[in-house]
Amino acid sequence: MKIATWNINGVKARLDGLVAWLKASNPDIACLQEIKSVDDTFPREEIEALGYHIETHGQKGFNGVALLSKLRPDEVNRGLPGDDSDEQSRFIEGVFSIAGGAIRVCCLYLPNGNPVESEKYPYKLGWMQRLASFAKERLLLEEPLILAGDYNVIPEAHDCWDVNVWRNDALFLPETRAAFRRLRNLGLTDAVRTTTDEVPLYSFWDYQAGCWQKNFGIRIDHLMLSPEAADKLVSTSIEKHVRAWEKPSDHVPVAAQFAF
Repeated sequence: MKIATWNINGVKARLDGLVAWLKASNPDIACLQEIKSVDDTFPREEIEALGYHIETHGQKGFNGVALLSKLRPDEVNRGLPGDDSDEQSRFIEGVFSIAGGAIRVCCLYLPNGNPVESEKYPYKLGWMQRLASFAKERLLLEEPLILAGDYNVIPEAHDCWDVNVWRNDALFLPETRAAFRRLRNLGLTDAVRTTTDEVPLYSFWDYQAGCWQKNFGIRIDHLMLSPEAADKLVSTSIEKHVRAWEKPSDHVPVAAQFAF
C-alpha cells in the first residue's frame, strides 16, 4: 500500500497536476493539505473518475485538508481534538479496513507560526502539543497509525539549504524542533529519515528568488509512523520531479510504501 502526502497549495489551481500525479504515482491513500476550498466546491468529478473516494475538511481561501483513498474509510474524524474554539481546518483522520485489522491515516497541516512575535507562534506550539496528546492516545490502540502532512517543521540543520537563513524562523526555532522531538519520543518514526541519510533532501522550494533552480529547499513534509506502521514500512520517496511541472505547488509529494 502506498500512502502519500502533498501540500497542493490550492486544489483548484493545481487540479491538472493533481490528476496527472494520481495517474502516474498511483497512491492508495493521498493526504492533501492547503486545498483552499470549502467542502461543497472541492473538484470531485475528475478525482472520483480515477477511483478515489474523497473526504474533505475545507475552509474558504485558506488551509483545508483532504483524504483521497481507493478504500472507502470506515470512520472519518475532522478537527484536531483539544480546542473547541479552533476554527481552522487543519486535520482529518480516516480509519481503513485492511487484511488483519485496520489502519489510521491522519492528514494534517500544522500552522506556520510566523511572524514569531505574533499570536501565530503560540498557536503553532499549542497545536503541536495537542497533536502530541492526540498521538499519545492513539498509540495506545497499538495499530498502524500514519500522521502525514505538512508539519512546517525543519527537524535538523541538514534538512534546510542554509541553517543561517532559517535560524530565527518559526519552522526551525528550538521550541519548534523540541515539540517535534516530543512526537518522536512518543515512539513515532520519521519514515523518510528511517530509510535514508541522504542530504540534501527537501520537499519544499519557495517560488521566490529561483529557489527551485538553485535547490534552496527545506524538508518540512513528513510521515510519522506508529511502531505497528513502521514495522510494515518498505520504502519512501520524495517525488521531486513534480516541482518542475507547469503551475506547480511549492511542495512536492512525499510517499511511503507499506507491506499491508
